[in-house]
Amino acid sequence: MYKILIADDEGIVLDSMKLIVEKSFPGECEIRTAKTGRAVIETAEEFRPDIAFMDIQMPGINGIDAMKEIRGSNENVILIVMSAYDRFNYAKEAISLGVMEYINKPFTRDMIIDVMSRAMRKVDRAREKRAEGLKIREKMETVVPVIETGFIYAMLFQENFTEDVENYRLLLGMDNEFGYVGVIECGSERQGGKMTNTVGTGIKLQNEYNHIRDIVKEFFDPVFVGSLMANKIIIFVPVDKESIDYTERVDIINRGSEMNRKLHEKCDAYFRFGIGSVRPLSDAPDSYREALDALLMTSQGIAHVKDLPVGCRYDPDYPIDLEKKLFERLEAGDTVGTVDTAGAFCDWMEKTYPDNILSIKLKVLEFALWAEHQAYTSGGLTYHFTDRESYLPEIMGFLEMKEIRQWFLARVTDAAENIATKRDEESDDLVARTRKYVDERYPEDISLDEISRNNDVSPYYLSRLFKEETGETFMEYLTGHRIDKAKELMADSDMAMKDICLAVGYSDPNYFSRIFKKKTGMTPTDYRIAEGK
Repeated sequence: MYKILIADDEGIVLDSMKLIVEKSFPGECEIRTAKTGRAVIETAEEFRPDIAFMDIQMPGINGIDAMKEIRGSNENVILIVMSAYDRFNYAKEAISLGVMEYINKPFTRDMIIDVMSRAMRKVDRAREKRAEGLKIREKMETVVPVIETGFIYAMLFQENFTEDVENYRLLLGMDNEFGYVGVIECGSERQGGKMTNTVGTGIKLQNEYNHIRDIVKEFFDPVFVGSLMANKIIIFVPVDKESIDYTERVDIINRGSEMNRKLHEKCDAYFRFGIGSVRPLSDAPDSYREALDALLMTSQGIAHVKDLPVGCRYDPDYPIDLEKKLFERLEAGDTVGTVDTAGAFCDWMEKTYPDNILSIKLKVLEFALWAEHQAYTSGGLTYHFTDRESYLPEIMGFLEMKEIRQWFLARVTDAAENIATKRDEESDDLVARTRKYVDERYPEDISLDEISRNNDVSPYYLSRLFKEETGETFMEYLTGHRIDKAKELMADSDMAMKDICLAVGYSDPNYFSRIFKKKTGMTPTDYRIAEGK
């Protein structure tokens, strides 16, 4: 059905228009009429027409002003102007309102049928477009929770962090660089700081997940909600600045408290909410741990890490970001980055505490020992209890900051190099073993899964490492090696093509021929002829 509104101050025009529409489109239209501008506006608000035929000259509010009102409340209505006046200004203003047609009176039956047919087709297209949009929205309602969960876990577990998180941010339309993590936990009852029947409650609430998700989004917007794992849901709230003030923190706690209350009312379970501090996306795991600690350190239903004695607190000017960057680069085996950051930290100590050389020595010793601890655990070195017995006498004997800096940079450089060397050796050795395996057993039916299992690593890890080290995938290397061996056999023997195919690991001659041509540009037979065999 199409809803048609006809507006004209002449009753004969209304009657004739209504008759034409009903006779030409029987059973397809529901028609309302109006004789004044005010009646048009009121009818349009209640009726919400698909198509409106409008006379410009009407008592009271004129047709142009009435159309403005209608368009303001119903942007999809198709407007068709009827007028006995051929006035340019009216036509110009009507066009600015998105009018589909401007009909001069007197009009004919054929003119009305033609414009109605075109308007109805336009309504059909708009309906189809809206229906398709609803289908897409419905699909997105299913997909978005999966994307949000993936985004949260990509941040927390840091696997392929930069690439994956950027892809998720693009999908979710998020451009914030900061945010905080919250952890919602549920149970049958809250006894002190612990929930009872956590497993049973988590299972029961799986069916309520969409409801829980909607409630969370009611109190925090924007927010990304993870899946219900055991009895916990992890959420991430993006913000556009690197810290929040006291008032904002209180507001978050109040909203979280109201969220807990509503969740309890709607889901027949008890909820607690732990909140971490605002962090850059790359530090989201720290905010997550803070949220867990906040739950652990209090028996209340809601807790913000800033309100609790959780973690280490620092002087306001202490460069905690620089310290963190130092050990991130060290752990990555980035020798140059480690030395640069260690030097920057030394600069800060010398500038900030020029007269406190003892504290500088202790900090340098602390960092050096921790750097070597990482080298022992990540670099595969052998720990000897007495290896560092000279460190304390050495550092206490230094009188100048220059000596302290040199000693410190030497320690962190050795640690970073040991980590990098060990990792390179392990990577090179694994790739070398893989290539050797292919070189020796290429005639057999071998696979990356088989080699990965033999080396106790995942196929994903080996595949990525092999590509990084060799510049080609495992299958590209295997195929290239087999084709090279086939070319050698063609050049140096009189073996039949079928036997060569089998000798290099292919059981299907047709498949071998396709692969050979793809790699060399020639079929095996053409290649052999070109080689003079």
